[in-house]
Amino acid sequence: MSVGPGPSEIRALQLSADSTEPDDERGEERYASLLIVLPLALAGFIIAAACWTLFAVVGVTLRSDFQLSELQFGLLLAMPMAVSALLAVPAGLFAGMWGTRKVMLWCLTGLALSMALVFFADSFAGYILAAGGLGLAGGFYSAGLQFVTIHCRPQRLGLVLGVFGAGITGAGFNYYLVPLLHRAYSWQGVPLAYVIVLLLILALFLMLTEPDDQTASFASNAAAWRKCCAPGVWPLCGYFSVIAGSFFALALWLPDYLSARSGLPVGLGAHQALWFVVPGALAQITGGALADRLGSSRVVIRALLLALAALFVLSYPPMTLSVQGVGRSYHLELFLPRVWEGGVMIVLGAALGAAMGALQRMIILESRETAAVMAGVLLLGAFAVAFVLPIVFAAINAWLNVRSAVFMLLFVMLAVCVLLFARQSRRREHRILSSAKPRAV
Repeated sequence: MSVGPGPSEIRALQLSADSTEPDDERGEERYASLLIVLPLALAGFIIAAACWTLFAVVGVTLRSDFQLSELQFGLLLAMPMAVSALLAVPAGLFAGMWGTRKVMLWCLTGLALSMALVFFADSFAGYILAAGGLGLAGGFYSAGLQFVTIHCRPQRLGLVLGVFGAGITGAGFNYYLVPLLHRAYSWQGVPLAYVIVLLLILALFLMLTEPDDQTASFASNAAAWRKCCAPGVWPLCGYFSVIAGSFFALALWLPDYLSARSGLPVGLGAHQALWFVVPGALAQITGGALADRLGSSRVVIRALLLALAALFVLSYPPMTLSVQGVGRSYHLELFLPRVWEGGVMIVLGAALGAAMGALQRMIILESRETAAVMAGVLLLGAFAVAFVLPIVFAAINAWLNVRSAVFMLLFVMLAVCVLLFARQSRRREHRILSSAKPRAV
C-alpha cells in the first residue's frame, strides 16, 4: 500500500513555488515574517483550543453551585465545540473577503469578552451565552491556518501546518492548569487568567503584524466553494473528518474509560488521557515534516497502519482462557498491563496525529488560496464525527458490556479509510501516468 508523492501533489508544489517564490529575497522576507507569525498564531490557537474544554473542568463546580441537570451540564460542555463547528466555514469566507489578520483579531477580542462574561456571569443563561462565545475559537482556527499558509514556502507547508495544528494541546492543558488556579484563587481566577493572556496575545498581534500581512491573491467566495466541491477534495475531507473526529472523540471518552478500567478517580483518568492527547498533537509536526519529505500519501497510509496495529491490541478485553488438561484444568489470565496499555495509547495518539498532519498538508496543498474555507470544512467534519462517536460508544457499551469494543469500532472505521485512501491514491497515480506522453528517444 505504500504510495509516494503523487504527480498532482508534485505539480502543485511546483506551481505554488513558481507563483509564490519569484526570487531569493522574497523567500527570505517570507521566512522572516514566518518567524513572527507562526509563534503568534500558535499561541493564539493554544488558548483558543483551551476554550473548548474549559467547562469540562470548571463546569463541575458550576453543576454543584447551580444544581444543573445532566442535560444542562451536557449542553454547557457541548456549546463551545458546536458553535465552533458552525462558525468555522463562515469565518473562512470572511477571511477571504476581509483578510485573515482582521478575522483573527476579531476572534481574539470575542474570546476575551466571552471569558470576561464567564467571570461576571451569575446565572445558567449567562454561562450558556459565554460558552457560545467561546465558539469563536473555531473561527480563529480557520483564519489562522490561512494566515500561516500565506507566510510559508510550499516546500515546508506540512511542517508549518503541523506546528500550528499542535496548538490543540491547549485543549488538554486545562486538566492541569485549571485545578492549580482553582486551588490558588478559586475558580473565578481561571477566566481572569485567560482574559489576561488573550489580551496579551491580542496586543502582540497588533504590534508585530501589519494590516498588509494578510494581502494575498484570495479567490472569490464562488471559486472557494468550487474548490471545496471538487470531486477529489471531498473524499480527502471525509478521511480527515473520520481520523480527526476519532482522535477528538477518544480524547473526550478516555478519561471515563481509564478511570473505570483502573478504578481511578475521573480527574486522575483525565491526567492519564493526556498521554494520548499530547503525543497526538505534537505528532502533527512530525507527520507534516515527513509529508514534505516523503509525500503525504505515504505518510498517511503508514501512520494509519500503525494506528490499526495499536487499535488491534487495545480492542482485546481482559479474558480468562481455560484449558482442560489431564486430571486438572489450567486457567490463564490474559490482559494488557497498565504500563503497556499506556505505551500503546501513546503510539495510537502519535499515529493519528501524524496522519492528520500529513492529510491536512495534502488537502491545503490542493487549495492554498482557499485554505481558510477548507480549514472550516475540515473542522466542521471533525467535530461532527466527534459529536456522533461518543453517543455510539455509549450505545456499544450498553449493548455488549465490553468497554474495549469501542476500539474494535475504530479499527473497522480506520481500516475502511486506509483501504479507500490507498485505492484513491493508486487510481490518481495511474490516471496521471497514463495521460503522460512518452518521451522521444
